[in-house]
Amino acid sequence: MNIDVSSLDFKTLNEALRASGDEVTIDGCLGQRFIAAGMAKKKLTINGVPGNALGAYLNGASVTVNANAQDAVGDTMNDGEIIIHGNVGDAVGYAMRGGKIIVEGNAGYRAGIHMKEYKEKIPEIIIGGTAGSFLGEYQAGGVIVVLGLGSGDKPIVGSFPCTGMHGGHMYLRGDCAGIEFPSQVSARPAGAEDMEKIKRYVIEYCNVFDSNADEILASPFTVVTPDSKNPYKQMYVAN
Repeated sequence: MNIDVSSLDFKTLNEALRASGDEVTIDGCLGQRFIAAGMAKKKLTINGVPGNALGAYLNGASVTVNANAQDAVGDTMNDGEIIIHGNVGDAVGYAMRGGKIIVEGNAGYRAGIHMKEYKEKIPEIIIGGTAGSFLGEYQAGGVIVVLGLGSGDKPIVGSFPCTGMHGGHMYLRGDCAGIEFPSQVSARPAGAEDMEKIKRYVIEYCNVFDSNADEILASPFTVVTPDSKNPYKQMYVAN
């Protein structure tokens, strides 16, 4: 089923989505907000640029965007997948607690802020290009992978990565020389066991965007994890 949404506001667009079948393509998307919010089961393809909060509270649907996307993609996402054939704005994966977001290009500021996990629900964000400042801010769980493809000599992450990070894992392609991490995290070269885990995410990315996994995996990676479950322990009485 195809829906031309070029003349629809976000409310009318989402009402049309809820009334559609299990597979739907929307054409002419131009900044409408909250597309697929809370959606379960459906398979959605978007031609055009969706507005803020695409897939907010997503609960199992599969969303593919054949363009860039704006801010807060996958906000508080619970399950499902969002694939972006382009770049995303700020705060992708804000507070997501399940599912996966795979971005072909770059991400803006605060990607993965306040991600969390519980038991088998481990969210993941894979960014093919670079990520802006405050990557993984207050990260409490889940996995963030940044591949830095096409970044040249520029750092693959911006300033203040992992500020307040107290859970989860981050895998960054390269040795990350010159990137300043806060004292409450540990940044170390990936070992053989780490590379086996990283391989899964790289292959996942390459299967979606038809890239060469062997070339990507030939580079070193850096593993970033929290050094303490209580990164602000110096501010409080020990318990």
